Amino acid sequence: MKMGESGESNLRKLAATFTGNYSIIKVENLSVYQGDYRALKDVSFELTSGTNVAVVGPNGAGKSTLVQAILGLIPRSSGQVEIMGRPLEKLGRLRSHLGYIPQTFLFDRTFPISVGEVVGLGWQHREPFSLSRIKRFPWQSNPDKESAVMSALRRVDALHLRHRAVGALSGGQLKRVLLAYCLVMSRQLLILDEALAGVDVQGEADFYNLLNELKTEQNWTVLQVSHDLNMVSRHCDRVICLNQTLVCSGAPDIALAPQNLLATYGPGFAHYHHDH
Repeated sequence: MKMGESGESNLRKLAATFTGNYSIIKVENLSVYQGDYRALKDVSFELTSGTNVAVVGPNGAGKSTLVQAILGLIPRSSGQVEIMGRPLEKLGRLRSHLGYIPQTFLFDRTFPISVGEVVGLGWQHREPFSLSRIKRFPWQSNPDKESAVMSALRRVDALHLRHRAVGALSGGQLKRVLLAYCLVMSRQLLILDEALAGVDVQGEADFYNLLNELKTEQNWTVLQVSHDLNMVSRHCDRVICLNQTLVCSGAPDIALAPQNLLATYGPGFAHYHHDH
């Protein structure tokens, strides 16, 4: 079902209110239990617009659980989440201003859909991504949409893949296409859950540079789970150290100091050196 003109107008008005620095994610006393296992306990933090923030911690620290709870993909045991000033449960149409790239993107690689068609689905982003949506939103000739798709693919250096079947892409190519899917419409927030896993070093650096360009040019906020502390140190504004609870939070030179890494990862963690 298409959104009516009045709905589109209201969405544009809401988006227009987001100027300057504002709270884009607010998490208060968030806890998540999976059966008797405590995945997260009493996590609280707030992110303002236009920042690139990394969540780091050891395996099993609850990093993916945190972003999935923020997105509402898994239930919270307690605590509150606000996105763009609204409770998660009342986000409504503002969800279209949120992009998400998971660590793994599982799909039927025999599904007959092209890169351009996948990115085009982001043009009418009204619900979580699913390849099955192509049946309800068939590719139609729309000059504005096609221009946006080409621009998004060009921005991630994937325009040459436009007509290729998604199932034929490499892991790194697929990550770039998913970012193009997020780029095809204006976003306020991009959440990445180990989205660069499997991407080579140069591709990872290019991806980080593009994220910072989007942050600067369009005031995007980026919340990403990462294991690459060197990349985090060079490219992120803020780091959240997590190990089921929030250990510390701050600028990279503070959060990634040896004593904070020791508290986050434990004594078995290899000593980490900043690159200068």
